[in-house]
Amino acid sequence: MQPVRIGSRLVGPGQPTFIVAEVGINHNGNVELARKLVHAAVASGCDAVKFQKRTVEAVYSAEDLARPRESPFGTTNGDLKRGLEFGLSEYTEIDAYCGRMGIPWFASCWDEASVDFMKRFDPPCWKIASASLTDVSLLKHHRNTGRPLLLSTGMSSLAQIDEGVRTLEGESLILLHCTSTYPTRLEEINLRAIPRLQEHFGVPVGYSGHEVGLSTTLGAVALGACLVERHISLDRAMWGSDQAASVEPQGFARLVKDIRAIETAMGDGTKRIYDSEIPIMEKLRRR
Repeated sequence: MQPVRIGSRLVGPGQPTFIVAEVGINHNGNVELARKLVHAAVASGCDAVKFQKRTVEAVYSAEDLARPRESPFGTTNGDLKRGLEFGLSEYTEIDAYCGRMGIPWFASCWDEASVDFMKRFDPPCWKIASASLTDVSLLKHHRNTGRPLLLSTGMSSLAQIDEGVRTLEGESLILLHCTSTYPTRLEEINLRAIPRLQEHFGVPVGYSGHEVGLSTTLGAVALGACLVERHISLDRAMWGSDQAASVEPQGFARLVKDIRAIETAMGDGTKRIYDSEIPIMEKLRRR
């Protein structure tokens, strides 16, 4: 199983966990809030930040967009979806800000036009959302970019993941174990799927979590997740569908610190007597 290169970093077996703070749509359509979320991710010690990009009319039907839905942007679902989308000027600002902050960024693109839009920012990789795992046309469009791919596996059967991996065959690929409920219940997180996916597909496997709390994400790292992705929020009580399943800046800083501690504590698996134990051994063992 070979590591995958994302920008300047190798991600996979034997490498430090790659930690992604997903801004997603938690910016609520406000580029200043997006900058604050990027700043919080950098301060927490994250390795990258991630956004989302959709061409609204390509992803949603006219009927779905016309559905009544109250939001700060209007009274229809279309008002909400369009209000949450950043365009060229906003992403140009984000690209410049991430450059100044020294953190890589990329996006989940939900349609082919969004992939083409994001190419101008030269992302180090692409994230394919769980909802897009069965979208063969979109998978092929990502594959043709020649960039590393992160494929999330929420709401997907093993057979569907098999088909997705076959479609992307030949590309640098990391699978992300995921359960697509917000927030995810503990009994549905199923962390033991991480080593199972590693064994079945022979590629690095990470974890994309939507649960409340941090302990289960740490468990994912202990089980071999080479990359972890959690949503970041300035305040989980803010308006927005993903805020409640997110992690606030103080929690993200703790998560990063604890992941690094786990990496050190995992060791190499070889049982040995440490030099620090020898005086204790001489003191406590019966002669």
